[in-house]
Amino acid sequence: MRSSNPVFSRRGFSRDNGYAGFNAQQPQAGGPAVGTNPYATGNPYAQGEANPYATNPYAPQDTQLGAPQQVRGNVMTMDDVVSRTAMTLGTVVVTAVLAWLLLPVDPANLGTSYGIAIGAGLVALVLSLVQSFKRKPSPALILGYAAFEGVFLGVISAAVSTYIADGVVAQAVLGTMAVFAGVLIAYKMRWIRVTRRFYGFVMAAAIGFVLLMAVNLLFAVFGGGDGLGFRSGGLGIMFGVIGIILGACFLALDFKQVEDGITYGAPREEAWLAAFGLTLTLVWIYMEFLRLLSILQGDD
Repeated sequence: MRSSNPVFSRRGFSRDNGYAGFNAQQPQAGGPAVGTNPYATGNPYAQGEANPYATNPYAPQDTQLGAPQQVRGNVMTMDDVVSRTAMTLGTVVVTAVLAWLLLPVDPANLGTSYGIAIGAGLVALVLSLVQSFKRKPSPALILGYAAFEGVFLGVISAAVSTYIADGVVAQAVLGTMAVFAGVLIAYKMRWIRVTRRFYGFVMAAAIGFVLLMAVNLLFAVFGGGDGLGFRSGGLGIMFGVIGIILGACFLALDFKQVEDGITYGAPREEAWLAAFGLTLTLVWIYMEFLRLLSILQGDD
């Protein structure tokens, strides 16, 4: 199962539906593979490309379904994922608060603050793309992305709180936390099953959503107003809800990648990628909540 986040998509965080796990070995000619991921055979993406973690000396060797996994040595654990995610999200929150306090959004300074926010957002985008195409995680790039993303979110949140409604930001934060907790509980209870069909549906919906938003943005830039109206009024509310649902689906995919990375003995450094992917998804959900609540408050 490939991840919705590009930072996971090239690293084989999977065990189901024909995708290679971390400790999958190449089959020997004339005989079955020994000590391999039982789901690795027939992987349409693995032909001609060895698993980058096949030689990991710390990876569990017994991957038979239902067999206990012995996590040893320098491999990723849930504690690693939690601590890296806390550091990354903490950086976002700290820089967002500082931007809120230090970059005023009053009419006299709004243009300057918006300019800084847009610049920070572009830098965060570039850093996220660079990290996405790197073969190994870079904590400096990930934390740098988090810092600049926090500046962008801080200014935008301050402007929304000042000009639309004072309680919108707190509501968006609570909504994001509620979605995270709800999806985590549903995933742990196996109410959500991440299968190839689920992945395909989510990715198709996400591509369509992003394309529509891009077209709407182009019409807004060249035609003025809200473009095709996908971000205001009734359509804006509908697409805001769709965006939040997509974010929840991304979270389920991210949880699957983390679970499989731990199961198949991913190196500890991959916890930074897990933190990066989860941060990307949570920022998406927060922005969709902020936009949706802004529309609802504006219609009151």
